[in-house]
Amino acid sequence: MRRPSVRPNQPPPPPPSQSASTPPFNAPAARRLRAALGMAPEHVAYGMRVSYGHPHVTPDHVMAWERGAAAPNNSELTALAGVLWCSPAELIGRPRTLREHRIARCLAPEDVARAVGHDVLAYLRMEETDSWRGTDRQSAALADLLGLGLPDFVTVTGRDGRLGDLLRSAATTRWQAYVRPVAKLVPLDRRFLEDALQGLHEDYQGHMAATLSWGGGSGDAGGAGQDFLDRIVEHFWTKLQDDTDLEAG
Repeated sequence: MRRPSVRPNQPPPPPPSQSASTPPFNAPAARRLRAALGMAPEHVAYGMRVSYGHPHVTPDHVMAWERGAAAPNNSELTALAGVLWCSPAELIGRPRTLREHRIARCLAPEDVARAVGHDVLAYLRMEETDSWRGTDRQSAALADLLGLGLPDFVTVTGRDGRLGDLLRSAATTRWQAYVRPVAKLVPLDRRFLEDALQGLHEDYQGHMAATLSWGGGSGDAGGAGQDFLDRIVEHFWTKLQDDTDLEAG
């Protein structure tokens, strides 16, 4: 397996009002693509009704999608991409789930199931429950097929929660004890992991000490420390990215 990048995929984030049951929709991209084609919302809605079998779509739907007030479902997104002469991936914000990563790559469930060696019904159940179950070989095949960066790979394979628990323990206790458990979840060179864990530990302890020195008391320090721990996974990926960028440079 080629080593996944520590950089996550970085398309624009989805609008905050979006439902978890729909793909993360990139509203500015949809508006920009429509304008580039010289189309009005009426033209887009007409194309979706006539050419793609979505008789319910009106110009109001199109405008709501472009404002970020609503998001198209899977079928609507595919039809919209067809009308706008683009791939569905161009209309999707940063994918968050296994299904969204698959849609962004324009792959059918059968394509992914065959590539990773899963029964298609079993694979679809994993998508529906957001719970990937696969061997190391199957996970590697999934990462290659979907082009997953390492943060996305960890998220899609359901390791985020466990990683967060380990990182919080490493930051608040003896970080050296957590190098091996973290390495089981994050397939990177041990020295990168050691540097990242040590950095998290030092940042947390330094932040706590600085907060106490300002006279805020243990209550304020605890609140500030908890905020750091709540974002521990984000801090971890940032440190890994900085370290690997420095190594590459």
